[in-house]
Amino acid sequence: MHQSLLAFRKRRYLWLALLITGLCIAAYWIDDPQEPANGGTVLGYTLGTVGALLIIWLACYGVRKRRYASTLGTVQGWLSAHVYLGMALLVVVLLHTGFQFGYNVHTLAFVLMALVIASGLFGVYVYMKYPKRLSENRGGTNRSVLVDELEDVDERSRRISRKLPEEFQELVSSGIGRLQLGGSMWARLRGRDQSKVLLKRGSEYSVIANPGQEAALDWLADQQAKCRDPETAAVIGELSALLRNKRQLLKPLTEDMRMQALLEVWLYAHVPLTAGLLATLLVHILTVFIYW
Repeated sequence: MHQSLLAFRKRRYLWLALLITGLCIAAYWIDDPQEPANGGTVLGYTLGTVGALLIIWLACYGVRKRRYASTLGTVQGWLSAHVYLGMALLVVVLLHTGFQFGYNVHTLAFVLMALVIASGLFGVYVYMKYPKRLSENRGGTNRSVLVDELEDVDERSRRISRKLPEEFQELVSSGIGRLQLGGSMWARLRGRDQSKVLLKRGSEYSVIANPGQEAALDWLADQQAKCRDPETAAVIGELSALLRNKRQLLKPLTEDMRMQALLEVWLYAHVPLTAGLLATLLVHILTVFIYW
């Protein structure tokens, strides 16, 4: 779907968008108003009406994609039209203004519209790029399978740590309890592992940052080097191997959440900006008819 939405039905909505854009440019070129081009001329009102109708129709996409029983075209077709007509809208409204801007609600409406279009194009970019990267990052599996594998490693680590002194059991249990995956949108976008672990240094325990299980692995390596009992050293080696497996599982999980956040974050801008645009558009229309 991500590859075909722009080519939907032989790019019919691209041609429609080009037709609308071409007609508007031609009308603007031919028009010979008695005053500088602006939104208050006959052509300005006409282009403004076209632009307003396009904005309202584009905003209806959010309603259509939730109406699963609707027969008003496919969601994929609506999305393809949403992309191409959204880009055409920028040209239509720019011609509507006659390239006249100021510090007023009319310019604010144009700026909000441009931001909505920009955030929408960013959304198209991430949906074209990241689903494939998500699949590659997961190795052809899905996140739930990776999480199941992580839980299996944790359970095996618990069992092995019971063969070792208390400080090793604390390391494993605290490493599991203080593992930080996901969190806020900002934390997922940063993709940083902020996990911590409780380690015994000397006679006291302290909480240490444990990104990528590095602190835990370094501590285990140090304990294994000091160990004089071959059997105990072998068990510590088993635990280290499990934590290395855990580190390998955490890498794709962290990247998966980061890319998933990128797929979602643009909506945090696109939807509120659209709501702001609709409100500003209403004020723009009312002020035009009241004061002009």
